[in-house]
Amino acid sequence: MSTIHTESAREAAASMTLSDCTDQLGRPLRSLRLSVIDQCNFRCTYCMPKEIFTKDYPFLTSASRLSFEQMVFMAKAFVQLGVDKIRLTGGEPLLRKDLEVLVEALAGLSTPNGKPVEISLTTNGSLLAAKARSLKNAGLQRITVSLDSLDDAIFKQMNGVGFSVGKVLAGIEAAVDAGLAPVKVNVVIEKGVNETQVLPIARHFRHSGVTVRFIEFMDVGGAASWAKESVYSSDDARRVIEQAFPLLHVLPGRTNDTARNFRYADGAGEVGFISSVSQPFCGSCTRARVSADGKMFLCLFATDAIDLRPWLHQTCSPEELAQTIRSHWQQRDDRYSELRAEIRTKPDTRRYPTVRMSLVGG
Repeated sequence: MSTIHTESAREAAASMTLSDCTDQLGRPLRSLRLSVIDQCNFRCTYCMPKEIFTKDYPFLTSASRLSFEQMVFMAKAFVQLGVDKIRLTGGEPLLRKDLEVLVEALAGLSTPNGKPVEISLTTNGSLLAAKARSLKNAGLQRITVSLDSLDDAIFKQMNGVGFSVGKVLAGIEAAVDAGLAPVKVNVVIEKGVNETQVLPIARHFRHSGVTVRFIEFMDVGGAASWAKESVYSSDDARRVIEQAFPLLHVLPGRTNDTARNFRYADGAGEVGFISSVSQPFCGSCTRARVSADGKMFLCLFATDAIDLRPWLHQTCSPEELAQTIRSHWQQRDDRYSELRAEIRTKPDTRRYPTVRMSLVGG
């Protein structure tokens, strides 16, 4: 890259304003989902079914994954463009060795107006009991745990490896004790599999300070068996809970919130519903996703990506990388969930999105 080109790129990047970083539908870039590893120790049926993700599956090698230094460099570029929330994902992010080192580095970032960047993490909870305190000490602020059943038999069936639910519950308790507040629990509900767990899970976490969010079963990469008939709607889940515990609607704190939140009328806490199938929220999506090998996806249902690795070297500045990210974000027009019915009924179209969930996180 020539000196003249480098200087002009830096000048252009320096002149950017946050309001300029919007896509074709006027959506700003505000959130980064950063996958640190594509491997997972679970084989959940809707994400990494074991018949596909066998022991010989070609996951990324350690050499092909971004280093922590590269991830921090990349994060700085995203923050320059207005990102104020970074969520670490996987695969299972706690499988990445020395993850606390990355958390500590990211926790030191601030937006151009001086606001600390919020650092959070999504995990299956299997390793959380041993890691919650060190993650908190490193600067992690929030954590979300995936938990699809309290019934041990159903949970073992869904995680595909016979892992006991008690160990995940212990991880959630450790996260609460460590002060990773608010702890959130995500529950994917698949009709005919675990819809009986809606009320038991809601009841279990009342008065605990943990917010449960029920998620409609989506046709994400890996969910080859997805069918609309398998979707248990958020409205159905809410009605089940309301029959036992009256709910009051909570106005969204941010326009890009993905969940519709309700609080228990008796003050026992909150519960949320993520309705990406029955009530898509593409119009307010402000997330970019970067895989562990440095590819940027502009939608959870994307089929292609932009490789950012060419800009992750010492001769490139975060401003130049930010300019590249910005130019691609400005071309974004993704809204798969709003177009799902149209796309899936067209002949010769993909059966379900090809980017695998474990590569880009949720």
